[in-house]
Amino acid sequence: MSVGVVTDVFRYPVKSMAGQRLQSATLGWHGLEGDRRFAFLREGTPGGFPFLSASRLPALILYRPQLGGTDGEAPTVATPAGAVLALDGDALRVELSEALGSPVSLLRLDNGIFDDAPLSLITEATIGTLAGGAGRALDIRRFRPNIVVRTPGARPFPEDEWVGARLRFGEREDAPMMAVTHRDLRCSMVGLDPDTAAADPEILKTTVRMSETCAGVYGLPLRTGRIAVGDPVYLIG
Repeated sequence: MSVGVVTDVFRYPVKSMAGQRLQSATLGWHGLEGDRRFAFLREGTPGGFPFLSASRLPALILYRPQLGGTDGEAPTVATPAGAVLALDGDALRVELSEALGSPVSLLRLDNGIFDDAPLSLITEATIGTLAGGAGRALDIRRFRPNIVVRTPGARPFPEDEWVGARLRFGEREDAPMMAVTHRDLRCSMVGLDPDTAAADPEILKTTVRMSETCAGVYGLPLRTGRIAVGDPVYLIG
């Protein structure tokens, strides 16, 4: 059954930094190529969640990585001040350490660094519903999805009904496919403006009130291939 069309594709080369908006990306067995392959660690943090995230340093989302053509190539990063620094260089590490007030170091994992699952998807309908509840326009980038889908009609939160099913991206029977595994439980990061890092707690409060703190869904790759803006999306039970 056709349920919509892909309108945006994003990858996030460095965990909690800004994403790259793409026309297409290759879906592999560990998510989109180049997605969340790097993160900064808070040194001396035992276990738990040792990664530097925008919940601890909101300005982190203003750093803009640029990933080269090779998946293994370390990105450069444009800082909020306009400098372009090597991701694996001392200058960026020192800048982030000083901003945080404690040392950080860079980590690379070939299979990605994900909180819950290697793929995230949200519909424009969900963002529009939350925008109506919050009484303001909401930038898609606040929700940090990999894939954005436009669905027909005005039904709110349509992707919630896809949990437990499969989605195929494209007309071909061998097109890329994901299993929709669970809803995306949101945190305070949805309140951070992607252009200023200013916090707006009302957005998370709206998500709590309207959708049990969830917006969008997580999933796992079931078949690899190229996902592109304009691809039709099919729901397969």
